[in-house]
Amino acid sequence: MEITKRQKQVLEFIKKHLEQEGISPSVREICTHFGLKGPAGVHRILKTLEKKGFIASTPGKKRSWRLTQKASRHGGIPLLGQIAAGLPIDAVENRTEELPVDAAMFGADTCFALLVKGDSMTGAHITDGDIAVIRPCDDVNHGEIAAVLVENTIPEATLKIVRKRPGGIELHAANPAYPPLVFTGEEAASVRILGRLAGIIRRTSKSSRT
Repeated sequence: MEITKRQKQVLEFIKKHLEQEGISPSVREICTHFGLKGPAGVHRILKTLEKKGFIASTPGKKRSWRLTQKASRHGGIPLLGQIAAGLPIDAVENRTEELPVDAAMFGADTCFALLVKGDSMTGAHITDGDIAVIRPCDDVNHGEIAAVLVENTIPEATLKIVRKRPGGIELHAANPAYPPLVFTGEEAASVRILGRLAGIIRRTSKSSRT
């Protein structure tokens, strides 16, 4: 079931309040945030969101609204941190913000995003400051670009072209200045695919590609 613009705004306010304060906002706080004079409209919105399965509450308790699993899938794409397009760096596994973009635009039910740092993927038109939208999966095809970790060897995320070889795997840059990272034997098993590159969002040009 779809929700209206105002219902979505209230849902996002509840989500943000829970993340920042650890408790759901009161009806009065919702009224104040949206400049509403009375609580009647807010009560209607909350009941509608509950009926549509986006929030749930505990009867008889104040500030008991909680997000459902459905609500966690609704909304934008979480921006989790940074990913290297050069030397691998930490991918910070916490939400820094939420991009107002539907994952369906990238052909997926869920996606996450990582901020690109470095110049090793410029040959694939991925530059420093771009936002890489990643479709979660644990395997990709030969030649696809993926977000990867190398456990016990390079425990940081990096964005690379994955090339599968007999008995091994290679992580290639799209810039000849960077040599490939080659893993064979037991090392190959330590390469962990976080997800396939679904698209790039370039904020400076206000455009995206899929």
